[in-house]
Amino acid sequence: MTSTDPQRPLTFTETEAAGLTDWRRLFDSLHARFRTGDFATGLALTTRIGELAEEANHHPDVDLRYPTVAIRTFSHDVGSVTSRDVDLARGISAAAADLGVEADPASLSVVEIALDTADHEEIKPFWKAVLGLTDDPARDTQMFDTVGALPTLWFQHTEPHDEPRQRFHLDVRVPHDVAEERIAAALAAGGTLVSDENAPSFVVLTDAQGNKACITSGLGRD
Repeated sequence: MTSTDPQRPLTFTETEAAGLTDWRRLFDSLHARFRTGDFATGLALTTRIGELAEEANHHPDVDLRYPTVAIRTFSHDVGSVTSRDVDLARGISAAAADLGVEADPASLSVVEIALDTADHEEIKPFWKAVLGLTDDPARDTQMFDTVGALPTLWFQHTEPHDEPRQRFHLDVRVPHDVAEERIAAALAAGGTLVSDENAPSFVVLTDAQGNKACITSGLGRD
């Protein structure tokens, strides 16, 4: 069971225990994508989501496209998932079911950009200015886009080094039940496994030229 305290952030394990089959927790948000098939059905679902959000006074991000509706919900006041998000997610799933709309959790993913640096304070103001990002109040090494249009940028500590070592890499957060499939696809496409010692939290891969990326999940992070 999830906590009934609407202000307490939920762990990944608690979120999974809520049994939200349509939804996946990616980083600090709940995500879902529903295959509406046409714009009118998508608009109907979006309208119902708006009604539920107003009733709960808890407002998700909604992306209406021709064949799908994608939703992200988290509690802005605590910067994470709470019981409010779980309750809203259940309501949205019920509304989708009433419309005969199915979820597509396997299609979900979130990309973050990681930048290796020995001194993030030296370069953080530059990247904040260039990208127009906002400081994350909970993590000094992270910045985000308040409207969600740009990926989060975070700084990963590393010892000083000279070029041409790669400094940027992508962290791709996927549902935990999709991670193995995504890793296998990357390896089949010419990738190389660098390390899986931290699996299932993250697995490090490289492309054929040695550029790294990480496939990550929420498992093992509580």
